[in-house]
Amino acid sequence: MAHQNDLQDVGLARQYEVYPYPERDLKEETKRLLIGSPSHLNEIDYWVFGGFRSPSQPLRILIAGCGTGDAAIMVAQQMTRNNRPGKIICLDRAEAVLKIVKARAAIRKLNNIQFVQGSILDLPNLNLGTFDYIDCCGVLHHLPDPILALQILKTQLNSGGGMGLMVYAPYGRTGVYMLQEALSELTSLSDPPAKRLDVAKRIMKHLPETAWLRFNSNFGDHLTGSDAGLYDLLLNPRDRAYKITELWDLLDQTGFAINGLIEPARYNPTYLITDPRIREKFKQLDIKTRAGIAESLAGNMSTHVVYVRRAEDTCHFVDPCSMDSIPFMREIPGEILANQILSSNLLPYSFGMLTIMLPLPPQARGFLGLVNNQRSIGEIVEIVKNRGVETHRVLLLWKQTFDILRSINQVFVKSAF
Repeated sequence: MAHQNDLQDVGLARQYEVYPYPERDLKEETKRLLIGSPSHLNEIDYWVFGGFRSPSQPLRILIAGCGTGDAAIMVAQQMTRNNRPGKIICLDRAEAVLKIVKARAAIRKLNNIQFVQGSILDLPNLNLGTFDYIDCCGVLHHLPDPILALQILKTQLNSGGGMGLMVYAPYGRTGVYMLQEALSELTSLSDPPAKRLDVAKRIMKHLPETAWLRFNSNFGDHLTGSDAGLYDLLLNPRDRAYKITELWDLLDQTGFAINGLIEPARYNPTYLITDPRIREKFKQLDIKTRAGIAESLAGNMSTHVVYVRRAEDTCHFVDPCSMDSIPFMREIPGEILANQILSSNLLPYSFGMLTIMLPLPPQARGFLGLVNNQRSIGEIVEIVKNRGVETHRVLLLWKQTFDILRSINQVFVKSAF
């Protein structure tokens, strides 16, 4: 296989065979489905296909670097529940992680997943065909040549398709790289993984109170949970973080364009700074620069999640004010989200330890209560009009509501099929 077998890459391959990541308890498969981004099926329908793709059209998905299977299991289960035709290819070069994904899928009786051992660099020779959607979550920042990997993934993507990516971000990982640097002097990549982990555990047991990692709330599960989590956080042989502007440049360089940042509001600095003069300055900047400022100001982003397409393709989103379009929720039912709106018509929304306040029109509660993933905008407009809202104002109020809730990745629209 066409791996770049430098010492870091060899160490990385060894790591995931010994400590499959993330560690998963098979008993949990009967109790809950882990939900996240990217690759939630509703997100794919909206952020990749703009709400235009028919659910009856078979969907070919590649999970490029599947790990122990969170994304694969999530989207496979969602497709099964919704009777969505298609196939998911789980690709990973670690036999140990594929074994875990297979076991998780077997417990759930999912028959829409195929398992392939190999790396992204092997894809041109694996004859797997091309894909409508590719998930590459938590992979690029570990690769020796992320540019080459993205170029290969682009060749595997169907016209009009898209990818969901996640990479590490530097500021929200404050403290991590300091400890990685110290540990690199205390243990060698050539040491057995168990020996390296022992050194890390001893350091953590006696970590000074002033260590920045102690003040970082993003990694509680890594530091107090499994060996796999601690190893991946502090001992991963190759771990690069990208500022959002650096990720943007990488995508530009490899021929991709961004459909959506997840969540868009995270990258809007006007939610962080209320000074009107500064907000005016924000308006004069392009979206990429504003996103970079938001990351610097917030300081707590530990990952970036983006949906992208081939730069030569176009992405159009269903008009949220089209009478025959259908609004649908990502996950939280509309009436539950409506109950979270304060009497001041502000919706508190948290990104980790950071909570922003989103201003909504008073009618937002009513709109959300009517979103059942089946009613059209036309039907919702008629109901709201009958409640006494002036006709010319209904669509304006709905558009305001939609724009805000779309920015936190909660409400989408799709075409009627």
